[in-house]
Amino acid sequence: MDTDDRTGFRVPAEWEPHSACVMAWPWSRRIWGGQLGAVQQEVVEIARAIARFEPVLMIARPRKAARVRRLCGTAVSVLTLEADDVWTRDTAPVFAVDERRETLLGLDFTFNGWGHKTAYWRRDAALAARLCRRLDVPRHRVHLVSEGGAVITDGEGTLIASEECLLNPNRNPSTDRAVVEQVLARAYGASTVIWLPHGWPGDYFTDGHVDAVAAFLAPGRVLLQSTSDTGEWDTNWCARNREALTSAVDARGRRLEIIEISDHADARAAKGAAAVSHVNFYLANGAAVVPIMGQPQDAAALDLLRELLPCREVVGVPSPTLAWGGGGVHCVTQPIPRTTRPLKTEQGQA
Repeated sequence: MDTDDRTGFRVPAEWEPHSACVMAWPWSRRIWGGQLGAVQQEVVEIARAIARFEPVLMIARPRKAARVRRLCGTAVSVLTLEADDVWTRDTAPVFAVDERRETLLGLDFTFNGWGHKTAYWRRDAALAARLCRRLDVPRHRVHLVSEGGAVITDGEGTLIASEECLLNPNRNPSTDRAVVEQVLARAYGASTVIWLPHGWPGDYFTDGHVDAVAAFLAPGRVLLQSTSDTGEWDTNWCARNREALTSAVDARGRRLEIIEISDHADARAAKGAAAVSHVNFYLANGAAVVPIMGQPQDAAALDLLRELLPCREVVGVPSPTLAWGGGGVHCVTQPIPRTTRPLKTEQGQA
């Protein structure tokens, strides 16, 4: 059911309770080439890690479903739907809840393949609508090109987005900043949008998704990716993002507490130029599932997250192939907030 009425709905913060996590199975050798088997194994490990804490719904093409069930195991439920690729943070609906947390609403933003960066995105553009129908969740069409990885929320009225991405002419060329901000705030049930100038340096594919450089840890508290490099560009993007957050006030009138994480892990030796931000983690119920690369920087990042998230189990999952493909754990996961009404899958109808 499609609806234009989204009064009283908001997109919760990721630390609020989930009914499930939506992922998708990478199947296309045209996209992944010789790395297909490696990325599939990483997706299996991420799904199994999350399934220890909350249900996982893995989207798979009908012809792939039996193999996906065999590889992922019984802890992961498979939904047979068409999708192009693995990036459900950007292609699945962004789920909102009403004030009483009784009803879900699927926000269906326009998806254009990250500004037409890929030739394979038509199935993904239709995924939000198809998944809403499958889960029997009302869908609200949002007439703005955006992706879930382009926006983070504290669930209390504050959004953070990057100018490089959502103000890029390849997304919404005839829409100015004020209108983008207004549409985003209305869709998310928010009142304040804080703009970072930059995403990840050199992130050509997504044009600088914010979820690679920042994450809300709690209302008023942000983990910010910086760098220990001393090059002019590295120093500049870090300083400008830090300045934007330092000068901002959130929807509740709070100055933000900013915690910086300066190192990221890379896999350049194994798979060409690829790096993963440890900020690109997924907050499951009671856990943080973090991308790692098998590099020395991983241990320090995991220790920092354990300190910052003391009530959660911090789980590192190797993700070098996903990094090579342009993302991490947060990019391949989409939470479904918990409501008082069970999901259709929880009723055994999927």
